Amino acid sequence: MSEATAEKHTFQAEIQQLLDLVVHSLYTDKEIFLRELISNASDSMEKLRHIESTEKDIHSAGLPLEIHITADAEAKTVTIADHGIGMTREELVKNLGTIAHSGTKAFLKNMKDSGSTPGNMIGQFGVGFYSAFMVADEVKVHTRSWRKDGEELVWTSDGKTGYEIEESPGQERGVKIVMHLKEDLAEYAEETRLKHLIETYSNFVGFPIFLNGKRINEVEALWLKNKSEISEDEYKAFYQ
Repeated sequence: MSEATAEKHTFQAEIQQLLDLVVHSLYTDKEIFLRELISNASDSMEKLRHIESTEKDIHSAGLPLEIHITADAEAKTVTIADHGIGMTREELVKNLGTIAHSGTKAFLKNMKDSGSTPGNMIGQFGVGFYSAFMVADEVKVHTRSWRKDGEELVWTSDGKTGYEIEESPGQERGVKIVMHLKEDLAEYAEETRLKHLIETYSNFVGFPIFLNGKRINEVEALWLKNKSEISEDEYKAFYQ
């Protein structure tokens, strides 16, 4: 990363406390990272749908609302990309570096009071993004806001020493998260492992999910369809 252009930040104390919990979470909790990031991508595209109903000036309005996941076993990386609302520079700082608009305090208090593990609770408090650090020793968030004047940016962190933001030309609208996996968790860069996680936790997300170019969640979110549109096979697949 270019030292001349990188803008360095430190995490707020509560975020660092959360990250310390997440990084040292139980092995059995770690697989929830993909579910949380898919959920965030889906939420972002739902927000874009709402914005489209009131705003006409949306950057790259024709991009398909899909989630694309790439597993690269050789590079030990997992990438998840969406064409949702994206983030501005200010939103990157606010959403990923501070507790102003997250449930970090509530999450930490609940963890302390209940003795639960991060994997059980992280998604309930709006801090699911940090689950990426359960499996990765470096996370890059490439993004461009839906706003016409949005910058093309990349946010980089190892989850320990704060984070950096710099310009990164060539970003499409939305968010692309690239996780460089820890050596002992390289299994999560295997396509078959990720396919299983998607089918287990995210099969009924309301947007198409692609893994290395192949559609995974063939069954649509049935609750978004009229009852008359649901086939017997879809009904059986949902409840099996």
